[in-house]
Amino acid sequence: MKQAQHQLTVRAQSQGLVEITREVAAWVAEQSIDDGLLTVFIRHTSASILIQENADPNVQRDLETFLAKLVPEEPQAYRHDSEGPDDMPAHIKGALTSTQLGIPVSDHRMMLGTWQGIYLFEHRRAPRDREIVLHLIGD
Repeated sequence: MKQAQHQLTVRAQSQGLVEITREVAAWVAEQSIDDGLLTVFIRHTSASILIQENADPNVQRDLETFLAKLVPEEPQAYRHDSEGPDDMPAHIKGALTSTQLGIPVSDHRMMLGTWQGIYLFEHRRAPRDREIVLHLIGD
């Protein structure tokens, strides 16, 4: 059994989805592990990580629009506003989505479906760097 770990830094320009599939796939391909399990973990509470369709950009826009309606940025609705009016809504969006993914790996490749991609889902408005930990275990 072997393990490999890497920290990927991704710059999010604003709220929304940023596809990171290529970067993650490139790292997996470089490892000396043929088959195993990849964990993708985001080290933040106001952003998330998810697998979603990567063929039609309208899917991403619709997800962003839906989540914005579900968790509006209404300052009077929240007590926590230490970092601005998008702070607490970002934490709620993070709680409703994922902080980690488990993806099977076979022959140095993630076993994603044809239309699946890995996305950083930024919930804050201001540009920021996000840290994503990749951990691969297998043979």
